[in-house]
Amino acid sequence: MQHTQKLVHDAGLGLRRSFIEQALAAPLKNVSFYEIAPENWMPLGGKPGKQFAAMTERYPFICHGLSLSIGSTDPLDEEFVKDLKDFMQQHKIKFYSEHLSYCSHEGHLYDLMPIPFTEEAVHHVAKRIRRVQDILQQKIAIENASYYAAPGQEMAEIDFFNAVVAEADCDILLDINNIYVNSVNHHYDAEQFLQAIPAQRISYAHIAGHYVEAEDFLVDTHGAAVIDPVWQLLGKAYELFGVFPTLLERDFNIPAVAELEREVGIIKSIQNAWHTHNEQLSA
Repeated sequence: MQHTQKLVHDAGLGLRRSFIEQALAAPLKNVSFYEIAPENWMPLGGKPGKQFAAMTERYPFICHGLSLSIGSTDPLDEEFVKDLKDFMQQHKIKFYSEHLSYCSHEGHLYDLMPIPFTEEAVHHVAKRIRRVQDILQQKIAIENASYYAAPGQEMAEIDFFNAVVAEADCDILLDINNIYVNSVNHHYDAEQFLQAIPAQRISYAHIAGHYVEAEDFLVDTHGAAVIDPVWQLLGKAYELFGVFPTLLERDFNIPAVAELEREVGIIKSIQNAWHTHNEQLSA
């Protein structure tokens, strides 16, 4: 089954309808690939559908799901996965990623909820991930999610995440901001968490901003600029594992395109600094 590494490169940006006309008019600086939530784009027709098709003809795309509810005890929505497969084939989308969470229980909950960190949940969610991969006939990348409570916790977050990834034999979407937010909220060392990630499974990374509710309580909003400690954690990840594709997420308070380009440019500058450093070491 095809893995997802090296299918996109460099720095990317989550595509939003608010700036699609600008992205079509001229390439956005430093943006090598885009990501979309398929639920928001699969139903589109008319002008928005044509604009999206034009973008996918020019740039590599990734689908990042919001509603598959991979950790739910509800039946897996296989019809959605089959429709997703058709959509991805139609637009030559590189691969699919999802959150390690659930968002439904006998109805939609409209939020990403934490899966209990238990052995039983490892087997349950890994089986569902394998089923999705079988339908798509491709590995998917699972994201380490942010969470604010850990009901029924029997193991550490990193042990749960790694156990799911190993049993499902899937790839990883490494969310740098989520590691930082969780490390503050749940009082652990972000670098130690990072060091335990199976690097060979990393497909790409997310980086984003968050809301500071209190000094010891951060909320993963994707609604603010990325802060320095999160940029530094991205640099540490490259130092540990080498450069991998990294995408800026911005879902709320979306600034002008120039500001998005500036933040994507920071990703590129950190990647370039790693390449320069390693070229000097090997010279």
